[in-house]
Amino acid sequence: MGEPRTVVITGASRGLGLASAAHLYGRGWRVVAAMRSPDVGLQRLRAATGASADDPRLVGVRLDLTDPAAITAAAKVIEEAVGAPDALVHNAGIAAAGSVEETPSDVWEQMFATHVFGPVALTKALLPSMRAAGRGRIVVISSQGGVHGMPSIAAYSAAKGAAERWAEALANEIAPFGLGVTILVTGTFDTDIITDEGAQDYRDFDGPYAAHNTVIDRRGRAAMRLARPPERFARGLAKALDDRAPFARHAVGPDARMLVLANRFLPGRLLHQVIRLAMGLPRHGALRHISDNSPSQESENHDRD
Repeated sequence: MGEPRTVVITGASRGLGLASAAHLYGRGWRVVAAMRSPDVGLQRLRAATGASADDPRLVGVRLDLTDPAAITAAAKVIEEAVGAPDALVHNAGIAAAGSVEETPSDVWEQMFATHVFGPVALTKALLPSMRAAGRGRIVVISSQGGVHGMPSIAAYSAAKGAAERWAEALANEIAPFGLGVTILVTGTFDTDIITDEGAQDYRDFDGPYAAHNTVIDRRGRAAMRLARPPERFARGLAKALDDRAPFARHAVGPDARMLVLANRFLPGRLLHQVIRLAMGLPRHGALRHISDNSPSQESENHDRD
């Protein structure tokens, strides 16, 4: 038997990253788990996998995607430990709830640093060794917000959309060297990034967007009852790592598949209305003359639209 394939997974200390790292380890991969706090994260991974503290197939690396120096240091540690990885999975992410007006500018900057600028920098640092090896797959974890801009998570949607466009461009650039790119559009999974514990919340339930925030919050909590376990996502990622095409895009989860299909076949203005109705948002012009809002009353009215 030859050397095990090596995968680098960012954000491997929790949620989809933790489940994916554990699943791939169980399938025989050598897993480089990149995370902000390797000591804590590796304890979780060892508990999930049964790996010993000296297992060479489970390597922890400190990585802060908002710190350029930390990215450079992490790339050096990765290359010294495993050489050119067979796969690089950009999974690390943050979430923030709030309208464009409600979300502070520094949160937008943090969102793009985590989802775009950091992954680009890490990819650039590892690409020379991967090109030299003539193999490797880069996987960008997107979401439904990357397919179509979603209200109340504008910063997150914008960052995920930008990551998708970067991945598409990268695929054409590196294909001649034998490398490939895959985008995974995730559906709703039960992770703390989309719960009260994992997302930054800037919504004002008494302000001008009270009607939006109240209904979206209620429907979002209802949708979480249908959320799938992270292990289901991990199986989808494992399958995607076997992609051989220069570029591939897959939806993981039935809700993600439906949105990807709708985005492909529906006109933009129609999809916009479908999403408005699905999320219970006010119709065009409904709040134009309202100055003294009653969030609960407006929410009831807009649910009937």
